[in-house]
Amino acid sequence: MEPFKGATVKPLSPEETLDIADLRLALITLVAKPAYRHLSPTDFDLAYGLAKQMTRTNSAKECFAYDRCFWDIIFEKAQRPILWEVFRQLDDRLTRYNPLVLKLFPDSATRSRQREVLIEFLRKGEVDEAVRAFKKLYLEVVHQITDHLETGDGY
Repeated sequence: MEPFKGATVKPLSPEETLDIADLRLALITLVAKPAYRHLSPTDFDLAYGLAKQMTRTNSAKECFAYDRCFWDIIFEKAQRPILWEVFRQLDDRLTRYNPLVLKLFPDSATRSRQREVLIEFLRKGEVDEAVRAFKKLYLEVVHQITDHLETGDGY
């Protein structure tokens, strides 16, 4: 028997993509209202700026960093540490998909703006609409990822 010689990387899968998406959406829905109550104008500006930077970047590493900071603002203001912990764990698993997302959406002008839309509606106080709009755009991206993975194009 040969000793273990390093980490094994699990291939990306449509099932995992959908599971992560469903769980993330549930957590975002749970924190949207409590977060909205505590978000200041500065928080909105910072989160919106991070969302725009994430949309513009072509670096998977930067994408992860901007995304983590964005959600840190939302979950911190919601004051739901357990939900944030679970979300971070899902986010860590989702990191493997960032290069694929950048491959599928190479032009920043055509990338989904779900985080920007979430903040735009939250800023107006339209929490339910913010979640609905985010979910619609987010699921469009998720379905493009799963379609790509199901066709065997892989990454």
